Amino acid sequence: MTLIKNKIYQIFCLITIIFFSNKALALNDNYPKNPKIDAVNYVFNIELSDKSDEITCEVIIDICFLGSGVEILRLDLINVSSKLENKGMVVSEVSSNGNMLSFSHKNDELLINLPKPSKTNQFSNYKIRYKGIPQSGLIIGKNKYGDRTFFSDNWPNLSRHWLATIDHPYDKAMCEFVVTAPDHYQIVSNGLKIEETNLNNDKRITHWKQSVPIASWLFVLGVADFAVQYVDEFDGKSIQTWVFKQDRDAGFYDFAEPTKEVLKFYSDYIGPFSYEKLANIQSNSVSGGMEAASAILYSDKSVVGDRNERWRNVVIHEIAHQWFGNAVTEYDWDDIWLSEGFATYFTLLFIEHQYGREDFIMGLKSSQKRVDTFYDKNPNYRIVHDNLKDMKNVTSSQTYQKGSWILHMLRGVLGTETFWKGIRIYYNKYRDLNVTTDDFKRVMESVSNKDLSLFFEQWLYKPGIFKLKGNWEYDNNKNQLIINLSQIQNDGSLFEMPIEIGIVYENNKDQIELIEIKTKSNYFVIDLDEEPKNVILDPNYWVLMNKDFEKKY
Repeated sequence: MTLIKNKIYQIFCLITIIFFSNKALALNDNYPKNPKIDAVNYVFNIELSDKSDEITCEVIIDICFLGSGVEILRLDLINVSSKLENKGMVVSEVSSNGNMLSFSHKNDELLINLPKPSKTNQFSNYKIRYKGIPQSGLIIGKNKYGDRTFFSDNWPNLSRHWLATIDHPYDKAMCEFVVTAPDHYQIVSNGLKIEETNLNNDKRITHWKQSVPIASWLFVLGVADFAVQYVDEFDGKSIQTWVFKQDRDAGFYDFAEPTKEVLKFYSDYIGPFSYEKLANIQSNSVSGGMEAASAILYSDKSVVGDRNERWRNVVIHEIAHQWFGNAVTEYDWDDIWLSEGFATYFTLLFIEHQYGREDFIMGLKSSQKRVDTFYDKNPNYRIVHDNLKDMKNVTSSQTYQKGSWILHMLRGVLGTETFWKGIRIYYNKYRDLNVTTDDFKRVMESVSNKDLSLFFEQWLYKPGIFKLKGNWEYDNNKNQLIINLSQIQNDGSLFEMPIEIGIVYENNKDQIELIEIKTKSNYFVIDLDEEPKNVILDPNYWVLMNKDFEKKY
């Protein structure tokens, strides 16, 4: 390790120690976290072959010990087992500084016995050699054209099927993929390509390096006969398209838009794009999109040559993840809405900016339908998980669509200007780090000078749905608008929310009044100068609710 590299790692380690000391009271999701161990950088030396699906791998890991007394380094790595049809990885050796270390590899854990207990701020380097056929995580097979490909599919915790890692979002690290493969393939991964060399045996070595720490599910590898286009640049960073060679024309056309416009919008409104490039990649390992940092994977069906709205919106969503989920990453799986809810809402915000208010409202209405449908089958579901035990339950339409609506309601409560100010502060403070829901809450409280405890509690930590039924009438004698509203949900929940009332007059003028729903039954009187033609509950769609509101006759 060079002196400069060592100095960088020392700074990185110090920042991490400060950060993790502030996460001591965070929620847990049953992953065996070790706050004394931080993986700083992984170098994955991988060899692929057309003769077999077996991969060989040598992983070099730089570890910073954030505390003393650690005797075992635990990594996630799926071992060969009969339940996986004898697929999985077999570790042959582990070493550090040329010295062999003893280890055990069972129950999908690689436990490395350290020669001495760790010291605080200690840097150590470990080399692990293994091989095997991945049962998941790296999908090896034929694409829709019958060509052999290799594509990662690490979401949410599948990198352990082929990569020895701390496979959890709380531990972010830099990564390098040094891949040796037959020379008819092009290879894409995170970060920047720093080497591509043809070898003498019809093989090629390709080296990609990601210099920004990311969670393990965001590590990416794509190996195929690609057509590659360097589309443009944004802020000096390359925008690229990687598609199957047969889809060259259609793929280059589809992915040329709207990537640059999306990067500019999020950079202007949130903060700088963290990564060294942005590549849109056609793959056959995902069904929709996968937001791998700097190198996004899309389904092989994403390329159709017509820039249709569905796939356009997937592109926007996955780019939004580069800010939320990738750069600002949830500390715990319990807080997955900080990734998916944010990406869903910021997709709508770009749509509002680029394509208009009507498309934005349509998106909100569509999200509400999915929220209601999910609630009907899962009335006790809460967005912030309570010690998530089964990773198949990590996401739902609530973490996406309801999470998106919660951000929209927060914008309504705080005001658009304050909301964006808070988002920029939040991103700047936690960029390339981890975050919890409480961290986000504290930032938004600070910027707004509001206590948001009740808002967060009722929408994120409790289940339930908000239903209002009521009516309005006008008292001509007193020139008063009278409104009655009752919460009629029967799930035991009770909400407190400000709601706009739109008052419409015959001459097409209108006014907005604000009421506060605080109890099960609510009664409001508003003085008016004239009789209204109509009264609309929540005319600007700020509140996630089902409403039955009409004039009283």
